[in-house]
Parts: sequence; structure tokens; C-alpha cells
Amino acid sequence: MDMNALMRQAQNVQRVIQKKQKEVEETEFVVSSNGGAITINIMGSKKVNKIEIDEDLLTDKDMLQDLLLIAVNEAIKKVDDEMNKVMNEATGGMKIPGMF
Repeated sequence: MDMNALMRQAQNVQRVIQKKQKEVEETEFVVSSNGGAITINIMGSKKVNKIEIDEDLLTDKDMLQDLLLIAVNEAIKKVDDEMNKVMNEATGGMKIPGMF
């Protein structure tokens, strides 16, 4: 196999991966938890933009803290799952060291 062609192909795959990563990072994900009592808007870069909390949760601090932890972790998992999905599509399922 021609090494130059292989290098060009690798560079093309790298460009596709970078483009897909950027697309995910610029996407806003909305995650609702506990039946919609907590809603989190998170960017693919994992920057949380907004948290909405149902007023009924404001009376129990411990429960609210637990539910916020769960909701934030769900939001981060959603971003990670989407990044894994687009990376698998971009690489054809090939595992690349240092990538998701």
C-alpha cells in the first residue's frame, strides 16, 4: 500500500473527527431528571448553561442536592454518549488511542 495515500487517508479521518467533535461541542443538550423536576441545558463541551428546578424541591435541601448530582451526571453521560456515537461513525468503529 502507498504510504502517502495512507497518510492522506489518516489526515482525512482526523479532519472528519475534529469536525464532528466541534459539532458535538457546539450542540446544546437538554436533560430532564426526576420526571422533569430538574432540567439541565449542557453544551457538548460540558459547560452547563442552565439549570431549572421545580419549586416543590426547594423545601428539602438534601434531596435537592442528591437530585442535582443525578441530573448533572445524566447530562454529562448524554454528552459522552453522543460524542462516542459520532466518533464511532467517523472512524467506522475503529478504536483510536486517546479518543473516546
